[in-house]
Amino acid sequence: MSRRGLEFLAVFLSFIIVIVLFAGFDNLPHKLRAEIASEQQQLPQTAKQFESARSEVTGDLSADPDLFRAHSMGTAFPERFRAAAVELESAQRDSAALARLLKANRRQDRDQAEKLLREERAERTAALNEASSIRAEAQHWVDLKRNLPTELRQMESDHQALEHADYGSIAAVVERAEADWPEKRDDLEVRLAALRAIPAEGEKVWASSDAMRRQAEANNLAGLDYAALLTAAETLHNEATAFPARTGEIKALTSQLYTSWDKILVDLQDRRSGGSRDYEEKIRTVKTHLLDASGKKGETDSEESWVEVSKATYQANEKNIGMAVGHKPAGKYDTEADDVAEPAGFAYMAPLSQERNQYGYWDHRDGGNFWMWYGQYALLRDLLWGRSYQPIPSYEWESYRTARNSGQTYYGRDESASAPKYGTHGTFTQQHYGESRYMRSSGGYSSSKYATGGLRRGDSSEGHTFGGGSKSPSSGYRPRSSPGYRPSFRPPSGGRSFGRHR
Repeated sequence: MSRRGLEFLAVFLSFIIVIVLFAGFDNLPHKLRAEIASEQQQLPQTAKQFESARSEVTGDLSADPDLFRAHSMGTAFPERFRAAAVELESAQRDSAALARLLKANRRQDRDQAEKLLREERAERTAALNEASSIRAEAQHWVDLKRNLPTELRQMESDHQALEHADYGSIAAVVERAEADWPEKRDDLEVRLAALRAIPAEGEKVWASSDAMRRQAEANNLAGLDYAALLTAAETLHNEATAFPARTGEIKALTSQLYTSWDKILVDLQDRRSGGSRDYEEKIRTVKTHLLDASGKKGETDSEESWVEVSKATYQANEKNIGMAVGHKPAGKYDTEADDVAEPAGFAYMAPLSQERNQYGYWDHRDGGNFWMWYGQYALLRDLLWGRSYQPIPSYEWESYRTARNSGQTYYGRDESASAPKYGTHGTFTQQHYGESRYMRSSGGYSSSKYATGGLRRGDSSEGHTFGGGSKSPSSGYRPRSSPGYRPSFRPPSGGRSFGRHR
């Protein structure tokens, strides 16, 4: 290229650079600059609010040091303010660094500016929240002293509530639960003992504050230990509030022991909402409440609803349509629920060696073993399986247990289709959930690698199935798949409520 051409190119490139700069293509994004400017305005306001709160509390501590001896507030409050001040100083340093980046206004500083902005905002907010909390606590104690007659009346009310606390009814509930679920006895006894201790502790507090209460009621306030008296009032009120709350917790836990539930993943959807993306699961919750541990009487019901979940949960369950993504058996607390996905209904089956349980039994026929549900659990069976339940052969259940014992999800095998049986890509799921939004949009089994009966190179025929081929039917044996299968024993069918027939 000639010298003149090079000079022209240099001038042209310089012109383009100037245009880019003036067009703002090399600047920090406008929204980010606006957020930084807003934070810079809020920081001085926060500093003023912080100092106002600290000054007010310092004045309260100085005016009535005896009051704030309670809970060592005289030393705890200043220490908390010092820690919050460190947060505020850090926010101020970050703000100064942001000001420099804002002045330079370079797009290459975007990531650093966003990080500093997040940190500055979090530090500023934390410092202000802590200062506000300390001021509210200090004001609370000032108000308690100012309204001492009201506090004395509250102490009397709380004492009476603890004196008349109904311990007997909850003890009877626990006694019955312990008889029905012996494995929960130790835990329930610990909870009951803690509940029993509440009125006793309240009585101690009431007795120890007797002299102070009499002095205050006589309006003889000279030398009154406000800190000790108001601390006693606070403790007594907490005990009076705790008793019904703890009683409710124990009742709720014992009730959970008599309820089994399953959360069946019916559908999935993700959708945009403004500038974000929301992830939802449609869950059918099937509950069976038993009247006692025998399982002879009870009621089953279900409900469906969409619930918002995290992206990670959504992605983890994309292969679990039709599966139980949560199961809590009777005799367990809700906190002990199992959240490893499994084919719905399998958790209710008894080990083959056990033969039967309250839900059903193994029917021995045609050289095989098949799981049959008792009639009173027909509704539970239909809610979990749909109305086309086919008796499950024992070899399939044993493969499921092998997977469960290894912490794996069992998807089964449909040998006729060379495909999984359960889960999003399962043949059972295609039959029962093929019309769900997710199955229609993704194609489910029909668009999976299994739809043609073959597998992609490198794929395992068992997928996530543990033991799918570990115990196949014996030679000459075929599991029944038609609705015409007849068990050797036909229990009576049941309805929504059960217990009249067995």
